[in-house]
Amino acid sequence: MPLTPTPPRPPISLIHRLFSPLGLIVLAVVYLLAGLTGHDPWRGDDAAHFGPVLGMLQGEGLLFPRLAGEPVADFPPLYYWASALLARAFAWVLPLHDGARLATALFTALALYWIAQASGRLYGRETRNAAVLLTLGTLGLVIHAHETQPMLAVVAMQALTLAGLSRLTAAPLAGALQAALGAALAFVAGGFAAVLLTVPLFLLVLLVCPECRTPRTSGAVLLGLTLALVLGAVWPVALHYQDPELFRFWWTQDLAVLVGEPLPVAEVGGLFKDIGWFVWPLWPIALWGLWIARRRLLGLPVVLPIAAILLVALWLALSERDTRVALLPLIAPFALLAASGAPVLRRGAANAFDWFGVMTFGVFAVLVWLGWTAQVIAWPPGLARHVERYGPGFVLHGETAMALIGAGITAAWLVFAWRLPRTPNRGPGNWALGMTMLWCLAVALLMPWFDYGRSYRAPAESLARVLADEHSDCVATTGLSPAVRASLDYFAGLRPEPVREAGSPCKLLLVHDDRRAGPRTLPDEWKLLWEHRRGGGRQLEIFRLYQRD
Repeated sequence: MPLTPTPPRPPISLIHRLFSPLGLIVLAVVYLLAGLTGHDPWRGDDAAHFGPVLGMLQGEGLLFPRLAGEPVADFPPLYYWASALLARAFAWVLPLHDGARLATALFTALALYWIAQASGRLYGRETRNAAVLLTLGTLGLVIHAHETQPMLAVVAMQALTLAGLSRLTAAPLAGALQAALGAALAFVAGGFAAVLLTVPLFLLVLLVCPECRTPRTSGAVLLGLTLALVLGAVWPVALHYQDPELFRFWWTQDLAVLVGEPLPVAEVGGLFKDIGWFVWPLWPIALWGLWIARRRLLGLPVVLPIAAILLVALWLALSERDTRVALLPLIAPFALLAASGAPVLRRGAANAFDWFGVMTFGVFAVLVWLGWTAQVIAWPPGLARHVERYGPGFVLHGETAMALIGAGITAAWLVFAWRLPRTPNRGPGNWALGMTMLWCLAVALLMPWFDYGRSYRAPAESLARVLADEHSDCVATTGLSPAVRASLDYFAGLRPEPVREAGSPCKLLLVHDDRRAGPRTLPDEWKLLWEHRRGGGRQLEIFRLYQRD
């Protein structure tokens, strides 16, 4: 009896491959690398955290970060080590500041991988794609994932700890050891704050989760906790051995941040608003996931991410850090809960989630295009005036190439958004695609304007020329932000000396003003020698150099 031939399978289109492992890797690579290089260190964290990396590249602060020669206790050295190594490794093809940012891509990629690992272990392999896609689509991640940002090393190690603890019921010893490594490295990435975010998870899981209180699991958790404390102590012990004074400085500063003034009650509402937009669209899907799991709230899949969220909330209540950066550790646990809820969304809710994402990113894409037309053809007029006010003297080049690249990005997004397969991952996929498209479009059309308005290269190089004419490198200052100090060190090789109570022997004084103001009132012996204005409007910054008669 003749066999009936098996009909050939239809070829899988490129769009359908988005949800394959290779498709997710390609999407993540595009998201992470677009706009990561090709611009100067920008005002804020990007320049400020490049300062310690530059110090390490110059042979300073290899065990404890230094910015322009001065120790800084914002973060321990894990991120800076990785950043300096990558900057040196890629120095043959990238400027140091671009190579240093590759550490951000590295730690963000590790966080994505470990979030997917934890999701697969807690909720099933089918949720791993949703976890990655929802993380990529999170509003609060995109800016920080493209700047020099040590907090992302904390997020990655937090995700490693969650991935290890998610294995406790299946492989207690292996999971506890993985979590121990994550907690130890988190300490070297974020200090005592990272300890608060990771180490208590070991105990909370044992106390709350009944299925984790078996003798085998309890022993593995206690072993992992001990190992985490031992491994985490290696760096501070080495620092104390090398420089006891520096160790005491770090100890005092790091604990001061952790046990500072508690969050005022009046600011709690603002914090919730910040969290709401920062972790959007994770939290609505996470709440749905909790509702679905309401009958097993004490199980590990619920206890672990909820405990992580509560620990971050406790840290936010105690921390004196910039709130926006401090919100980054919320992403991993919210992404886990959202990954559990995304596959079981009702059809109407899933369709609404999908179309809301498409329409949201469509509107944002139109705004980016309007920002570009305001630069090229001065339309719309109000936006064109805004562009000119915040970037006075900016001249755009390469408009045709930018338009073609931007049109290609927009068209590719429209095709993908329209043709994505109707699966539970369609909504998360459209959010990840939309965020990637929006960022790539902003890089293609607006990057030159951003770089012009957020780089300190021009004032630093102008100041260097003035100092060369004066044949002096002794410059006093009344106080500069870390970003300005790092930029002056990088672009001009200048390290102004803070004015002490006893005064300063320097004959030159550098004053930085970041608001609309006339020259500060100084004694008559100081004469204005040089002035440089950068930016405009509320972003106006004025640098003035005075010389003592």
